[in-house]
Amino acid sequence: MPLLRQIQWSLTRRAFRPVAVDDFRTWTGATTLVASWHLARAVQQQSSARNVGILLPTSGMFAPALLGIWAAGRTAVPLNYLLSRSDLEYIAKDAGLDAVITVGPMLDLIGGPIPGLEVIRLDKMRFTGIPPVRFGQSAASDDTMVILYTSGTSGRPKGVMLSDANLTENVKQVFEWAEFDQQDIMLGVLPQFHSFGLTVLTLLPLASGCLAVYTARFVPAKLFELARAHKPTVFVAIPSMFNAMLHTRKVEPTDFSSVRYVVSGGEPLPDKVAATFFERFGKRINEGYGLTETSPCTNWCLPEEYRPHSVGRALPRVEERIVAPDGRVLGRNEDGEIRIKGANVMKGYYNLPDLTASVFDEHGYFKTGDMGRIDDDGFLFITGRIKEMLIIAGENVFPREIEEVVAHHPFVKDAAVVGLHDPSRGEVPICFVELKEGVEWDEPAVRAFVRDKLPPYKVPREFRVVEMLPRNPTGKIMRRALSELLKAEGA
Repeated sequence: MPLLRQIQWSLTRRAFRPVAVDDFRTWTGATTLVASWHLARAVQQQSSARNVGILLPTSGMFAPALLGIWAAGRTAVPLNYLLSRSDLEYIAKDAGLDAVITVGPMLDLIGGPIPGLEVIRLDKMRFTGIPPVRFGQSAASDDTMVILYTSGTSGRPKGVMLSDANLTENVKQVFEWAEFDQQDIMLGVLPQFHSFGLTVLTLLPLASGCLAVYTARFVPAKLFELARAHKPTVFVAIPSMFNAMLHTRKVEPTDFSSVRYVVSGGEPLPDKVAATFFERFGKRINEGYGLTETSPCTNWCLPEEYRPHSVGRALPRVEERIVAPDGRVLGRNEDGEIRIKGANVMKGYYNLPDLTASVFDEHGYFKTGDMGRIDDDGFLFITGRIKEMLIIAGENVFPREIEEVVAHHPFVKDAAVVGLHDPSRGEVPICFVELKEGVEWDEPAVRAFVRDKLPPYKVPREFRVVEMLPRNPTGKIMRRALSELLKAEGA
């Protein structure tokens, strides 16, 4: 059954029950469905393009916008409102958009309407009565349902095409793996333009009958208020969010007592954050793994299978292998590139057939660009990105292993390591440090701390204190920006 029909059936069964709660209102199944029909009609009247944009905050509004676009027989393009204006305009042009569903505050945030786009103002519409809608044809499994543009960590953003089959499969995979039911309540602050926020915090509760509780802005105190009020069973965030939550005052150890799944994704979870969260709330943060190109979830470490640094075993029907640079498939506990195959893997990159062909190997596995290893029990461990790996005097070094040590120092809030070319050693590590509030920098003390825990060749040649490390909209540290800073300085 197409995903749209699954969701519509689920909403019909919950016509008078809450399906989502956000900062502004409670959405029932009926209000979500009726709003989607009004938006479908608006799309048909105001857009002639195949692809239609969505520019909305994390909220219950996103679902009717998405479903309305699908009901009109179009493809949804969620827009990352944290990107630069030039990137947004590039995406609108690249995707061939002629209309966007949005609200006034979002237009103000991005500096006004994007030229050439018809604006469908959701906040100006009245969702009364059932409008006459010419529903688009039922989606085939290979039809592109969404195009998600990556955040552009290397060059211009590129559109990842996810089909009905991709999204349907990943929703099923997560649902089966975590054994969700209609009693589950998901607390979400991740942006819905991001694949994790789209699949796990939007499509999964819509299709399965879970309740979703949204808040548009990440404010730790507000999250704790929502946790106390709604008693969520699932909380998904990124490491920087968990770190910020640990510095929130007036919280109780019982604030997360209802939660059975605390999941971290997006980037490696620092040991210090994981340990402190457990000490404070008695809950293990379990890591998951996935990419936009895999819809996104491929691995999830369940609470009863907790292993430090592991992102867990592969979800049902996900095939994973570790491959050497020469193409050999490696055995257990050997480091190499993670490659993935399954019905959740993308159709390809929008309008980029050559790039699409280059990221699949001859066996149909997607080349993730991430390095990792699989242990004897099938648990995946991420060791770094291929492009971020440093080669120091012939030794392979991943930034994370240095960052983990530096971040354990009591002065340090977070750290990021990049390589600097060195004529005698190939590369040397340079460490950028974000300090905790109110502390003074003491480089000799930090250097001695690091030297005590790492071999000499892994100790950063230089430490640089920055007010804030550069991060992309999902909170991941942008090492490329730090590397470019070094190049600009001629270092």
